[in-house]
Formats: sequence, C-alpha cells, structure tokens
Amino acid sequence: MNRTPPLSLTERRRLATQLEIARAAAELFTAHGTDATTAEAIAVRAGVSLRTFYRYFRTKQDAVGPLLAVGGDRWRALLAEADPDAPLPDALRGAISEALAVPDEAAADGLRQTRGLLRAAAGDPALRAVWYRVNQESEDRLRPVVAELMGAGARPLDVRLAAAAATDAIRIALETWAETDADVTGPDSPADLAVRCLRGLTGGAG
Repeated sequence: MNRTPPLSLTERRRLATQLEIARAAAELFTAHGTDATTAEAIAVRAGVSLRTFYRYFRTKQDAVGPLLAVGGDRWRALLAEADPDAPLPDALRGAISEALAVPDEAAADGLRQTRGLLRAAAGDPALRAVWYRVNQESEDRLRPVVAELMGAGARPLDVRLAAAAATDAIRIALETWAETDADVTGPDSPADLAVRCLRGLTGGAG
C-alpha cells in the first residue's frame, strides 16, 4: 500500500487545534443545539481566540467537520491494512466492524457524541451539509484504497460503486442508530447496522 508522508510539526499542531475546536463545538451543539451555540462560545470552550476559530472554519457548523472525519480516516487506514488476497466484501466488512467497535469508554463516548451531532443535524441544514460533505470526501479518499485491493484489472465504475457502498453503509447505519436509543454494542449498534447495510448495498455479498 502507498504510505502517506509523515506530517510536519506545524501541520500536526494545526490539526490538533482544529480537532480541539471540533470537540468543543460538538459538546456545545449536543448540549445546547446549534441555534443556541455561537462561534464565540466554541472558541472559549476550546481555549482559542475568535480570530483563531475563523482562521480554520468559516462557520460554527463547519467546526465539527474534523471530528466527523476521524472515523472515516480510521476505517480507511484499517482497510488499507487488509489482506490483499481477501475478497473485497470480507475486507470491507472486517474494516467496518473494527472501525465501529467499542474497545473502551473513549470509543463509546465518541459514538455517543456522533449520535448527538446527527440528532442536532436533523434540525440544522448547515450542519447536515457538513455531514454529507464529510461523507463525500471520505468516499473520494476511499477509492484508491479500494482500487488497490481490487487489483490492476479493476474497472473504475466497480471501484466507485464499492467505495460508495462502503461509505453509505456506515453513513446510513450511523444515521439510523442516531434515531434510536440502541446501545453502542450489540444488536442495532453502529457496527451491527453497518454490516447489515453493507450486505444490502452489495447484494448480499457483504
């Protein structure tokens, strides 16, 4: 697999600041809703100036983008490490299951925070647009990973379909789960729903 060059210290600090702001925004959106949350409040919670906030984000809703993208980054990395000889549906299912697993309380809290954001997005078109944008960007970044697993003879259309199915499986699973009070593990959890969605979107092959 192709390796991404290591990030510079400046880039790591920039990403860390963005993620800190994103976590602050998510906490406030979940607790108070987007209407009652200002960019100023997010900046205060994150411990940065308002100027720094706007250096990274155009709107308060944009601020949660990095946090929503973390899951996609993790699962693409897991898929990139999959056995190249494994059938693609098996590789996709394994990476999705592991990415949505809950090995500790931090992972559980992360999923619950995503649930809060998706519930807030139901009443906020701008926040919903951020969620869909993050998913589209994740799908775009997934294509080369899928293409490498499928091999040199893979047709571009098949690669796009596989990447779209995998991305939509996770998106639909999280959105469905967020509408319920199901636990983070077990039946109807994100991992359980995502595998079922993948199976449905790939005609039962997943």
